[in-house]
Amino acid sequence: MTELILASVLTVVPPIMTMMTAATPLVFAATGELICEKSGVLNLGVEGMMLIGAVFGFATAAVTGSASLGLLAAAVAGMLASLIFAVLTLTLLSNQVATGLALTIFGTGLSALVGFDYVGETIERIGTVHLPFLSDIPVIGRLVFGHDPLVYLGILVLLGSGWFLNHSRWGMVLRAVGDSDVSAHAIGYPVVAIRFAAVSFGGLMAGLGGGYLSLIYTPLWAENMTAGRGWIALALVVFASWRPGRVLFGAILFGGITIAQLNAQAAGLGIPAAFMSMLPYIATIVVLVLISRDAIRIRLNAPACLGKPFRAER
Repeated sequence: MTELILASVLTVVPPIMTMMTAATPLVFAATGELICEKSGVLNLGVEGMMLIGAVFGFATAAVTGSASLGLLAAAVAGMLASLIFAVLTLTLLSNQVATGLALTIFGTGLSALVGFDYVGETIERIGTVHLPFLSDIPVIGRLVFGHDPLVYLGILVLLGSGWFLNHSRWGMVLRAVGDSDVSAHAIGYPVVAIRFAAVSFGGLMAGLGGGYLSLIYTPLWAENMTAGRGWIALALVVFASWRPGRVLFGAILFGGITIAQLNAQAAGLGIPAAFMSMLPYIATIVVLVLISRDAIRIRLNAPACLGKPFRAER
C-alpha cells in the first residue's frame, strides 16, 4: 500500500515541476509590470519586451556559448526597449495605451528580424540546482530543490518587490506617485524620474522572462515564441489586485492551465489541439470578466493615476 501511494505521488512530481517552470516567465513579467503600474504607468508592451529579451538573449548565448550572458543580454534588451516607451510617454507625453501597443508590434517585428538566422538552433540550457542531501530527499527534494536557479530568482524578486512596496521608504514614495502624482511632486519627489526607474525595472523583468523562455524553458528560438504570455502577465496584475503576494498564485494557476492543456493533447483525449491551446487565454478572459464585475475592489486597489499623463508645473 505504501509503495502504491509513493508511486502515485511520484507521478505527480514531474507535472508540478513543469508547472513551476511554466509559471516563472509569468512571475518575472508580471512582477515588473506590477511595479510599473504602481508608479502610475500602464505599459501594454510587455509582450514585445519579452520577445526582444528572448531573441537578444538567445542570440548572445548562441554567439558566446554562455546562457548566463544570454540572460544578462535579455534583461538589458528588455530594459532598453522599455526606455523607448518611457521617453515617448513620460517625456513626450504620448498616449500610454497606444505607445504600449506600438511597442508590442515593434518587438514582434524586431525579434523576427534578429532571430531569422537562429530559427531551429538549440543551446545548452542552464542546469537545475542540486543541493547535497536536500535534493535527494524523496519527493520533497525534487519539488523544492530540483528547479533551475531562475525559478528561485523569480520568487525572490517577487518577495523583494512586496517588501519594497510595503516596508521601504522609496516603495511608499513610488506608491504615492502612482496614487497622486501632483501631490508627490508638490512635496518635492521627482515623479518623472521615479516612473522612469519603474518602467525600466518592468522592462528588465519582461526581458528576463523572455530570456527564460528561449534559454531555459525551451531552449531554442522560434518566432512569436512568447505566445501571448505578455498579455497574460498584464492580466495577472489585475488578477492579483496589484498585490505582489497574489501574483505567484496567479502565475502558478495559469502555468498549470498551460501544462494541463499540453498533457491533455499528449494523452490523446480526442479534443482538438487548437481548442486546447486556447485554454490559457480563455481562462484569462474569464478571470478578467469576473474581476471587472467588482468595480469597487478595482477602484480601491488600482493606482489612481494609472495611465494618466503627468507634466510638472514650472
